[in-house]
Formats: sequence, structure tokens, C-alpha cells
Amino acid sequence: MTPYNGISATELSEPVWQKSRRSNSQGACVEMARLSDGSIAMRNSRFPTGPALVYTQDEVNALIHGAKDGDFDNLLG
Repeated sequence: MTPYNGISATELSEPVWQKSRRSNSQGACVEMARLSDGSIAMRNSRFPTGPALVYTQDEVNALIHGAKDGDFDNLLG
């Protein structure tokens, strides 16, 4: 099975989902999991059987480094 964007999270083979330590106690967070092909899946923790978005390592690197550099500070509430 090849993962693709919008795949049901339940179709992914044995992902180990991880969320940020900053996630709130109501479970409203994004979870991420490394897949066997090296890509990274993301899902909404409120809908664990819902769709997962699948990104390459380079795409996730760009997101994380951009967040660390403050590129998305305008989105903070």
C-alpha cells in the first residue's frame, strides 16, 4: 500500500502517532507519524480514523524550520 494525501488514517500500516507536548488536554491537536517509506503522516487527533495528510521529509523539514524561524508567528492566537 502506498500512502497518499487524504488516506484514511486507519489504512496506514502501524503508524506510531506523536503529538506535541504543547497539545491541550482536550485533545485538539495535530499528530504526526513516520511511515515505513520515510514519509510523514499528519492527522487531526479529534478524528483519529479520518484522513491523514502525507508529506516528504523535506516538506516537514521546511515546515518545522519555518515555524522555528517565526515564519508563522502571524497565525498564533
